[in-house]
Amino acid sequence: MKVRLLHPDGDVGLEPKLPWQLSALTNDDLELAMLYGAMAAGDAFLLDTAKKVVPLCETDPDVIIYRQQVLADCLANRAVVQQIYDIASAVDGVELRRKVFLGGLNSRDPDLILRRSVRILEVLTTTLRQLSSLSCEHAGRFRSAGFRQLFAMLTEQLSGHYLAEVDEYLSELHLPRGVLLSARLGVGNKGDRHVLHQPPRRSLWARLSGDQGDGCGFVVDDDDLAGAQALSKLAGRAINDVANTVTQSAEHLQSFFGRLRTELGFYLGCLNLQDALAKRHVPTCFPVPTPIGTPRFHCRGLRDVGLCLTTGKKVSGNDVDADGKALIVITGANEGGKSTFLRSVGTAQLMMQAGMFVTADAFGANVRDNVFTHFNRKEDATLTRGKLEEELARMSAIVEYIGPTSLLLCNESFASTNELEGSQIARGIVHAMTESGVRVFFVTHLYDLADSLHTRQDPADLFLRAERRPDGARTFRLSPGKPERTSHGEDSFRRIFGVAADAGRDRVASS
Repeated sequence: MKVRLLHPDGDVGLEPKLPWQLSALTNDDLELAMLYGAMAAGDAFLLDTAKKVVPLCETDPDVIIYRQQVLADCLANRAVVQQIYDIASAVDGVELRRKVFLGGLNSRDPDLILRRSVRILEVLTTTLRQLSSLSCEHAGRFRSAGFRQLFAMLTEQLSGHYLAEVDEYLSELHLPRGVLLSARLGVGNKGDRHVLHQPPRRSLWARLSGDQGDGCGFVVDDDDLAGAQALSKLAGRAINDVANTVTQSAEHLQSFFGRLRTELGFYLGCLNLQDALAKRHVPTCFPVPTPIGTPRFHCRGLRDVGLCLTTGKKVSGNDVDADGKALIVITGANEGGKSTFLRSVGTAQLMMQAGMFVTADAFGANVRDNVFTHFNRKEDATLTRGKLEEELARMSAIVEYIGPTSLLLCNESFASTNELEGSQIARGIVHAMTESGVRVFFVTHLYDLADSLHTRQDPADLFLRAERRPDGARTFRLSPGKPERTSHGEDSFRRIFGVAADAGRDRVASS
């Protein structure tokens, strides 16, 4: 039994692809905690699930579309999906152990192991009945291939006749008529090949009268502890194989319900996120993923989801057409929305490849095997190394894991040294990355870097600039434009200190 709501062919691994240090950097740089928090809506399990699934970067566009269709079904049938999730959650590990606790969790006694596993299967079988009934009632409302195969599997494999047979077997595995076993003589005349047999069915008269028939058995005196232990040990040898088989069956069903809860938990997290965005009137759309090949990236009204979730104001979106572009350089006015745009790109890429909607009017891009970030950070508080050294160390760690189909987002990288040295370092990295196939978005105030890249007139480069009105006001939007020498720091000075334009220029000049 496979859930297959995240992948049509089976259960995808949820282990992180990157070492935790690089994953932590990306989470911090893109401010993904706000995304995860909105998906969790206060639920610790949903939070953990979001952190596992979102960064995985599914690279097959068909699988991404498969997930989008499943998510569309969840949006259309939220109440049913919530019911299925609640059913799966009711038999999670902790809750199930509470319901079937028989003592001696670490016991190796085959009889105790068998009784515990049978009890687990009884609880899970009851849950399977609920799930099967729910799927029969609501399957017609779902359109996605993911839910159709799940409901078909539940209908075909969990028919009423099959579940009745399971109940019958579980009833027999309680061993109500004792243990019937056979064995052979082994080396040294010791018992070998102990096999548990099903006792013959008793007639109705025998069951009513209590007649035990002509079967052979042992009667041990109540005070004969040694005899009781020997008999229990003998029975345990026959029960052992059956206990292992039943335990494996119970673990398989537990794994199914655990996986069902996890995969539905991801989609419920998406629904929570949609609720949070809808309250703020933030538009969303299903992006169009394309295979790795000719670079594709275009968006209309792309917004940073983290900013949308934290501000009470309307967030400006960006329209960018970067199809065929391997390097996108972003320059322009301070506090003009450059870093926000960079975060929106990285987050949208991750959300798209997780099979989610994105905060945009339209979005399409190539899939990428991983998203790496190299943002400007505060100086090392331990003073064990300088800021440039720390930046180089982070880039070195990225280079170790980045591949030709990755995405690299750089925000003010190597601005910790002088412009000439910083530009030289950044140019070497940009050339190496783009030549190997990595797509690079680079926000920079290093004019020497931006101008030298612009001068080479490479058709695979795109230059965006933060817009600025004639009065110095920021629009927080980007548009194509060549790099400028100034970052318009004077505008920030006037805005922060409330100084008139002429007075601001005089004060800046005198300083």
